[in-house]
Amino acid sequence: MVIMSKAERATATRAAILTAAERLFAEHGVGAVSNRQVSEAAGQGNNTAVGYHFGTKADLVRAIVRRHAEPVELARQRLVAQLGEEADLRDWLTCLVRPSVDHLAELGSPTWFARFSAQVMTDPSLRPIMIEESRTPAMARVLAGLHAALPELPDEVHAERGDMARQLLVHMIAERERALADGTPTPRASWADAATGLIDALFGLWHAPVHPGKTP
Repeated sequence: MVIMSKAERATATRAAILTAAERLFAEHGVGAVSNRQVSEAAGQGNNTAVGYHFGTKADLVRAIVRRHAEPVELARQRLVAQLGEEADLRDWLTCLVRPSVDHLAELGSPTWFARFSAQVMTDPSLRPIMIEESRTPAMARVLAGLHAALPELPDEVHAERGDMARQLLVHMIAERERALADGTPTPRASWADAATGLIDALFGLWHAPVHPGKTP
């Protein structure tokens, strides 16, 4: 019989809470899940376990985001470091897309983080957490690279297409994760192929012609 120390028990409890919360939030939405439900799903007899270990629900959401952000950031840093001075739009889009998608592939099946992210991004009170935690050094470098790759694109169009790209990434990845969890067919056979499809779509989005706006 292995006897864990107090610190080890606390670490195991935190990990169980994070896993349970991520799954419940992904499947039902953050607002629809109580701390009591998370504690029960994590196998905790004490219904105050979530508050004790994480504080508020927003703190719990941030902890889940950070749990995945580190490996994604490291992967993105490696990809960015491999780029030369001649990096083009597709290179920067690869750095944007593949780290997140590859992370899900490495987690195995099932995963919940993509659906969790989609739920958080549609919650006005929690969305800033996801935005703040995505502002990493590697992501800043990618965004600068995307901007430099299309110098003729007006700044307001860059901003608009950046928002479009975020929506496409978050929700298409979540849809694939949902389909895999439900056992329904997916357009692409693997996460790697899905990343290629997203890069192709984003490449077309960024290269779309810009027409002057017209007022009625």
